[in-house]
Amino acid sequence: MYGNRQLAYAPTPYVPRSALSATINLDEEVKLATTSSERDLYDSLAEIYSIIITLDALEKGYLKDSIPEGDYTETCSRLLKQYKSNLADETVAKAFGDLESFKREWDMECPRATERLRIGIPATVEQGPSQKATQQGDSADATLVVNATENFITLLDAIKIGLVEKDTLHPLLVEIIQAVNKVTDKDFESKGKIVQWLITLNQMRAADKLNDDQAREFQFDMEQAYYGFKGTLKRD
Repeated sequence: MYGNRQLAYAPTPYVPRSALSATINLDEEVKLATTSSERDLYDSLAEIYSIIITLDALEKGYLKDSIPEGDYTETCSRLLKQYKSNLADETVAKAFGDLESFKREWDMECPRATERLRIGIPATVEQGPSQKATQQGDSADATLVVNATENFITLLDAIKIGLVEKDTLHPLLVEIIQAVNKVTDKDFESKGKIVQWLITLNQMRAADKLNDDQAREFQFDMEQAYYGFKGTLKRD
């Protein structure tokens, strides 16, 4: 009875077809980029990734006091410079986006590197060296005091004549924080403002400039920091 019953469908026999055969050579290298510009972009992004990882390890080593201050400062400065140099390319900067989005995309947890990149200068520059070998007794070397004073005056003069571009102000501000830290490790009025403005300027592009309100506030803060610095010297 069941032997003569027809199936509701006709099974299709499997027939191998050449069109379904593998077309990928498993021994062939897979290329992420097909043009030189794409390769350059990926190389730059990979270098930025490496810089962030390396910088985070460097910061951890410095905090554990496992690396000399001089070596830390030199290495950190070089990494920060390389980071900025890569992002100076508009194509790379566009693909990079910003630090937080880049970290999310590549699942990176680098809090120490993030903070150092935000500030833009080594911790030894921001906070000053732990030892004041240039001091004699309780009095700072007169040459260092003069140098710090001249740096303040140069910066304030630049603001007064309208030089408020990031690429002008940021280097001058770095020189100031370095100079005052060589003179004294004491906090003084508005010293924190110097670091705050360093962070603000560090987030700007080289050609960006402060607007009128920012320039006025910046000048006021730097004048207060200068007076605070001089007040510290009087107390010493």
